[in-house]
Amino acid sequence: METILNIFLDAGTDTLKLLPFLFLTYLALEALEHRAGKRAKQAVAKAGAAGPAIGAVLGVFPQCGFSAAAATFYAGRVISLGTLFAIFLSTSDEMLPVLLAQQVDAAVILKILGMKLAIGMAVGFAVDAFMRIMDRRAASAQEGRPSKPPHASPEHHIHVLCEQDHCDCHGEEGGILKSALKHTLQVTLFIFLITAALNALFAFVGEDVLAGLLSANPALSVFASALVGLIPNCAASVAITQLYLEGALGVGALMAGLLVSAGVGLLILFRANRRLKENLAFLASLYAIGVCVGLAISALRITL
Repeated sequence: METILNIFLDAGTDTLKLLPFLFLTYLALEALEHRAGKRAKQAVAKAGAAGPAIGAVLGVFPQCGFSAAAATFYAGRVISLGTLFAIFLSTSDEMLPVLLAQQVDAAVILKILGMKLAIGMAVGFAVDAFMRIMDRRAASAQEGRPSKPPHASPEHHIHVLCEQDHCDCHGEEGGILKSALKHTLQVTLFIFLITAALNALFAFVGEDVLAGLLSANPALSVFASALVGLIPNCAASVAITQLYLEGALGVGALMAGLLVSAGVGLLILFRANRRLKENLAFLASLYAIGVCVGLAISALRITL
């Protein structure tokens, strides 16, 4: 009983230390979202061939609803498949606020963001180039046949979809202060639960045993981390980031999980885009990219 009590006390103490940093971070991010969020989404929608580059850059900053907006835009063919990949791979979801709250070295944070941006941009342009080749072949085969009507932009659905998925981040009563407080409390709860679970694991299994198990199976941790990252909830990126900060995950597993972690974006994609096979192919490709990058980083022993 004393061990269990200490587990929760330690988790509570560690979590409470983060509260002011988390709140200030979310307050700044909410202010940025309300000031520039709409312009960012319009920039992505009008980017054309430069979509993957603009999407990857804007995706680095955690904006509530941005991955949801990208999924909805893609469902209406407002943005390309490459731009969708770029945004999903570069978006940091809750990773950045957690790293800032934990006062992680700025150089480490910039390296993580830089890797996500570069991978997102590279994959985005590669996918668009491939799709252009496929489109040209399809156009040649379809010559003389009537074309399908273009899809209408579904931007007006984004707010409704975010509301349904409890995003709670678009200009409600209380403004940015209330929204920042909600995000802070939600993420604080996730951090507390994850920290308590880790403390329990370390207490009953042993930190040395766990570290040895993960270091002996780096490939397994990469596959598992990428799988966790696919969970359409901010808890996924919080869990992966916390596990890395606790030393339970290596850089390869960290990147594998964070690359595929796009918050509610995947949920919105499956809801807004009615092409199930297309959605499943995107999901499988996203997971494969995260795993391949994670395995490559582990094999090359890249550090931050």
